[in-house]
Parts: sequence; C-alpha cells; structure tokens
Amino acid sequence: MSMLRSITSGLRSLFRKERAGQELDEELNGFIEMAAEEKMKEGASRKDALREVRLERGSLEVTKDEVRTAGWESLVETLWRDLRYSTRQLRANPLFTAAALLSLALGIGANTAVFQLIDAVRLRTLPVKNPQEIAKVAIDHRGGATGSFASRYPDLTFVMWEQIRKQQRGFSKIFAWGPTVFNIAPGGEVRNVQGLWVSGEFFETLGVQPALGRLLNPADDQPGCGSGAVAISYSFWQHEFGGERSVVDRTLTINRRPFRIIGVAPPDFSGVEVGRYFDIAAPLCSEPSVDQEYSLLKSRSGWWLSVMGRLKHGWSIERASAQLRGISPGLFEAALPPEFNPSNAKHFLHYELGALAADSGISDLRKDYEKPLWLLLGLAGLVLLIASANLANLMLARASTREREIGVRLALGAGRGRLVRQLLAESLLLALIGAALGALLARNLSQVLVASLSTQHDPLFVELGTDWRMLGFTMGLAVLTCVLFGLAPALRAARVSPGVVLKESARGTTSGRLRFGLRRVLVVSQIALSLTLLVGALLFARSLNNLAGLDAGFRQNGILVADIDFTPLNLPKEARTAFADNLLQRVRAIPGVEAAALASIVPLSGDGIGHDILWGETGEEAGDAPVAAFNIVSPHYFDTLQTKILSGRDFDDHDRAGSPNVAIVNEAFAKQFAKSASPVGMKFRVRRMKTTLLYEIIGLVRNTKYSDLREEFPPIVYTVKAQYGNPGTDAQILVRSRDGLIGITAAIKNTATEVNPNMDLAFSSLRTTIADGLVRDHLMASLSGFFAALALLLAVVGLYGVMSYMVAQRRNEIAIRMALGAEPASIVKLVMRESGTLLLAGVVTGTAAALAGGRAATAMLFGLKPSDPVTLGTALLSLSFVAALASLLPARRASRNDPMMALRDE
Repeated sequence: MSMLRSITSGLRSLFRKERAGQELDEELNGFIEMAAEEKMKEGASRKDALREVRLERGSLEVTKDEVRTAGWESLVETLWRDLRYSTRQLRANPLFTAAALLSLALGIGANTAVFQLIDAVRLRTLPVKNPQEIAKVAIDHRGGATGSFASRYPDLTFVMWEQIRKQQRGFSKIFAWGPTVFNIAPGGEVRNVQGLWVSGEFFETLGVQPALGRLLNPADDQPGCGSGAVAISYSFWQHEFGGERSVVDRTLTINRRPFRIIGVAPPDFSGVEVGRYFDIAAPLCSEPSVDQEYSLLKSRSGWWLSVMGRLKHGWSIERASAQLRGISPGLFEAALPPEFNPSNAKHFLHYELGALAADSGISDLRKDYEKPLWLLLGLAGLVLLIASANLANLMLARASTREREIGVRLALGAGRGRLVRQLLAESLLLALIGAALGALLARNLSQVLVASLSTQHDPLFVELGTDWRMLGFTMGLAVLTCVLFGLAPALRAARVSPGVVLKESARGTTSGRLRFGLRRVLVVSQIALSLTLLVGALLFARSLNNLAGLDAGFRQNGILVADIDFTPLNLPKEARTAFADNLLQRVRAIPGVEAAALASIVPLSGDGIGHDILWGETGEEAGDAPVAAFNIVSPHYFDTLQTKILSGRDFDDHDRAGSPNVAIVNEAFAKQFAKSASPVGMKFRVRRMKTTLLYEIIGLVRNTKYSDLREEFPPIVYTVKAQYGNPGTDAQILVRSRDGLIGITAAIKNTATEVNPNMDLAFSSLRTTIADGLVRDHLMASLSGFFAALALLLAVVGLYGVMSYMVAQRRNEIAIRMALGAEPASIVKLVMRESGTLLLAGVVTGTAAALAGGRAATAMLFGLKPSDPVTLGTALLSLSFVAALASLLPARRASRNDPMMALRDE
C-alpha cells in the first residue's frame, strides 16, 4: 500500500501541483498548530508558542523543498525541466543540432535496419499457435545422397514421410511440405507463382485459421485425388482476385489443370519458410497430376519433402530424436530404393533421423545471409562509434563556448552533479530524437535491403514488423550513443573553475592541453575506425569485381535461354528427340541467330547432374567411386557458348542412338581421371544407380564453371542428347545472337507458335542468371562502401574541426612566430605536422584493427586475402589524401592571418 500511495501522491504532485501545494501547506500548518498547542499546555501564550515552534523547525520554505525533493516525482520534474532547457539550447544552435541529428539518424538508422532484417530472418518465431512446440524431422549428417532433388529443402522422400507418419511417437501432429512453383498461365508464355505441396495436416498442425472458406485438411490429401482442392494466400487473394469473397469454389489453373479454391489463409501467415511466401498450397496427392511423368510422389529416390510437427506435451527435442533414431534402421530398410547399387545402399541404410527445433521456421536465407548480416551489423556499429566520437568533439567544442555560463552557475551555487545531469539531458534529447529519425530511416532502408536480396526468379518476402527486440535495440542504441558522446564532455565541462573562467583574460583556459588531448584521442579513433571500414569496403568491392570479371570458360553476354515445354502435346518418348531437334533447327534459322544448341543444364543456374565415374572398360572402385558433373547437350553447344575445343572433335549427326556412346570432357576431368593432357580415345564407365554405360572420349574442352563462380573448376562430362535414353518433354535452347535479346525472344515465340501454339514458353538471360548468383556479393560491396564513405566523411569533418580548433587555440603563438619572421610555409608545415601525427596514430591503430577484423570476412572474399597489400595500400593512400585536404584548409587560413591583428585581439 505504501508504494501505491507513493505513486498516487507523486502523480498528484505532477499533474495537480497547486492542489498538492495547498495540501502540503495545510499539513505543515497543522503540524505547527499541534506543536504550539503542546507548548501552550506548558503555560506559553499562543504567540510565543508559535514563535518557538517556528524557531525550532526552521524555514517552512526549506522544509517544503525537502519534502518535494524526497519523492520520485521531483526527479521526473527536474528531468522535464532539463529537457525543456535543452530544447531551447538546441533551437538556439540550429547548425550544431542539424549536424548532430543527421549523424545520429544515419548511424542509428543503418544499425536498426540491419538488425531488423536479422530479427526477421533469425530471431523471430513463426506466427502460429505455440511456436515453441514446432520441430523439424531430418536426417542427421546426411552427407552425400543419391537420387533426384527437386526443391529447396529435399530432406526426405515421400516413402520416408509415409514411414515417419506411421512410426513416430513424439509428435501430436505432423506434416510434410515442399516448396515449388506453379504455372498458372492457361498456355503460351509461362507465368509462375510460388507454391507449396503440403500434406493434409499442414494447416491443422500449425493451428492456422482461414480468413475465408476453409483450409486443406487430411480429407483433401487422399491417394489419387488428382486435380483437387487448393488454398491460396491472403496476398494472392488480394492482388489476383481483388479480395472478392466469391473466390471460394472458383477454378484456378495449375500447369493447365483445373483446381478448386476452397479457402484463403490469414494475412499474417506466409508459410513456415522465413524469407519466402506462398501463393497456392496444394495437397501432396495432386502432385502426380501436375508433374506427370516427372512426379516424385512414388519415386523412392526422389528427394523433395521436408517434415515438421508439433511435439506432444511432455516431449522434448532430445526425447523425440531418441525415438526417431530407434526407428531409423527399420524405416530406411523399408524406404530403400531398389535401383540403388551396393555403395548407394550402404550409405542409405546408415542414415539416422533426428529432431531439430523449428520454432523460428526454416530458411536457406539464414544459411546464405546470416553471417553477412551480422558482419554488416558490425560495420554499421563502427559507423555509429565514429558518429559518436564526432559528436563528442562537437560537444567538447560547444562546451568551451559555454564556460562562462557554467562558471556563473557554479559561482551562484549550482552543484557539479546537477550540471552534469543537465548537460547529459541535452545529449539524451539529441540521442532520442536521433533514434526516432533513425527508426524512420530504418523502415525504408530495410525495404531496400530486402529488395536488394530478391531477384526476378527468386523473390523474397521478409515480414519487417516492429517487435520488442527492435524497439529495445533502437532504445539501447539511443542510450549508448548518449553515454558515448555526452558523458565525457559533460564531466569535463563541470570541472571548470568559476574563479578562472570569470576572469576576462582567462578565456579558453579550461580548454587547454587536457581537453585538446581528449579531442585528439577521439579523432585518432575516428581515423582508425574509418580505415577499418575503408579496407573492408575495398575488399568486398574488389572481390565482387573479381567474380564479375572472372573468365568462366564460356561466353556470358548475349546468350538467351529459351525453355520450350511441349508436355501438353503428350508426345511418345520415341518422338521427343526428333521434335526437339526440329525446334532447334527452326530457331537456328531465325535471322540474327549466330548459333544455338540444346542443353539439360544451364551453366551457373544452380542445377546439376552428377554420376559415378569408373575409369577404364573393366574393374570396380574399392570404395566410393569419384563423381563428375554432367551436361547433356546437342552438337554446336561449345560453339554457341564459345568454349574452346582443345583437342578431338565436337558432337555431330553421326553420334545418335544405337552408335557407340561418346563423351567430351574438360581439362579438370582429364587431370583427375586420365592423368593425361590428351584423353581423346580413352574410355570410362558411368554408373547411374545399378546401370553402367561405357563411353569413349572424343574431345577435350577447356575448363568451365558449372554451378557456382566461386567453385574450383570441376570435372565435367558432356554427353550428346541423341544418345540419351530417357528424353524429356522440353527443349532448353541456348541462343547466341547478333541482335538484341528482346527481338530474338519475340522471334522464338513466333516460331514456337508456328510449330504448335499449345506449348509453354519461358525465357531468361544467361547474364541475368549469373548476376542473380552474385546478389550477396553486391549487397556486401554496396553497403560496406556506403558505410565506409559515411565513416570517411565523419572522420574528415572531425579532423578538420580539431585542426581548426588547434589553430584557434594557438593563434597567439602563431602570431608571435610570424611577427618574429616565420614564413607562411613554416606555419603550414607546423599545422600539417600536427595533423600528420594524428593521422599516423590513427593509421597504425586502424591497420592493426583492419587486419584483425578482416579474418571474419575471409569466407566471403574471392581472389584475395584480408591482408591484401594492394587493398591496404589503396585505403591508406585514399585516407591520407582526404585527411591532408581537410588539414590544409585550417593550415592555409592560419598562415594568412595578420599577426598584428591577432596580438591586438589578445
């Protein structure tokens, strides 16, 4: 009750001050009356009794002040007065205020934006019921796996999912899902949207309720359901159907098959994959009707599903993992693909299942960007430190102009602690306003960050809402910056001697060697941190330049990828190769086409094929066979991409079905397997599951990149499409043209329509595909460059301010030197020597910090080391040049002063 009474009393004192004052007067008067009555009982008159009591108790006004300052409301009221006074001070100095707020807004905004993305990608839990109960089921340390992989999370096969659902005991509910893309165009050019394959328990397990209609349930996921029901996301409902409530029971086309919309997911649910969204969720049982002969539902070697569930009450991750490990031997025995060879089967049967926490969802975005984002947060933190040091310098300079004011206040009895508190209130006000502006800036900057990570073919969605972590982070930055740039100037200002500063001749005394020494330390730290950021920015920029300018072994510009899907034509397998060849010949006949070829794998697209290599015509490997990358191409593939054939020949029309299998290999293959520079004429075998085929090498081509620019050149085998025994239902054509890609795209559309208008078409640029793989490198280079430029600007401003301050402080000395005959050049040299000392100290410290911090970025660099001497030398020269310019202006101004005018002013 005493605490409640204290709060009530304090609030009344704050908001009903007059009434509280009257109550205090009444209470004190009542106390005096009671004390006087006691004395009157002893025989004193009323007048004497009142006089005696007042003499004993002292001044009533002093007592009132003591009572008022005893409560918490006094502190609040004092702080409010300090903030109001600080507001007036900041309004009276608009230039200083603008510079301080701009520095803080940029520093805090950059930090908050990066942290907001980290929060959304790494720290936030799924927006579902009791997310702490959600766990993922996967194979522990799977390592190499054999089969077809068809999603971003190919953790398990459908057969494994069926066995897990039957045998697991740790989950009250469990579901399987897999990301995909759905073509919703009725025909012609493809229009892909983001899709999910989900088991019937998906929404039920997560506790997601529909915004409209109903969501998928186990009854919708029954074997043989065909083109059944689908649920759509809230955003897809809004932009595709205009939010019409009549969308339920409408028909939606997926890969030319009709599906019935049964409901809409809630607006805050975008799936269990952080960084991605879904437009359409379809039941697993519909997958065969959509993917047809490419269906993985019944393929024992088709990896395309991820499994998650809700733990039972009382079950932990460890207990669920133990139960899953117990059922693993029998489960993998039951799910063993019959097409596996003994080596494949041995690995498969040694797998063990386990459970992993999934309360924050799963995301490949974390794997790719978690470390870069933490590194960027560290770089943004350095910018904030530089901004704080710059502001501390500004506050020190400003404090020197307020010494007479502070001296007067001290002389009139103000306590030093009270002055420190008032000066800190000004810093706190700046920090709070800067944090508010930074938070507003962060909202836009965060959107820019997400947009920079998205590509046309790989769109990202990150929910950037504000939560307690972001608010706490921003407020923490505000308090930290307040302490960093406000505490030292406030303490230093409060140490002034009133007797000294009030003497007219003592102007600037307290801003002497000690204060200037602190300002030097701040500038040195700014230079050191700026050098660290500049080195980092140059490293990332040069790394990106190395990747962008890398010779991948083939032509990257001017190559169009045209994917013509003729699945709707239902061609028999024996007619597909001829049909694809016919399409290729028609494309080659288009005016402006220089070369064209078919390819199963587009270089650097992320897709790939790998098979075991058995060298020679006979014999088996003692252990696991080495693996090579494969691409199935048509003749003129190397001419199209302008990859040089070093020896042997290209594929031709004689390499067809029924003739001996032939292959072309690259230099890395020849080095690893043939141990020879010219393997033409040699033979090797390719093992695909239990099937082994013999190939003769007819050509050797130069090394090329396969799936990633950063990889070492892998061994690659090229085989000819005409000899491939299982032709697909699409023709992926690479086209090199002397004309623009837009014109060629239109011509190919017309050509395909002439052949048969009932085909699906998709187009992309090889250059764009390769650039999409460098998104992370672009992000690091651009943001680190921005941070470095901002830090360099702040450091230069700080150095300029200190040198200007030093010139002003030594004005009398410089005037005397010039009066005694010193040349202007010697004055410039004097100032530049001081600047050089600061620069040298900052450069030495910064170089050590850059070398130490560069180790954290080693894995993200390409073609250079963190200690790269060219990068370090470029950063040193750039920083020295800019610092010299910043110091030269005050030096020249000092050398042009009239010594007589300066001495007269003193």
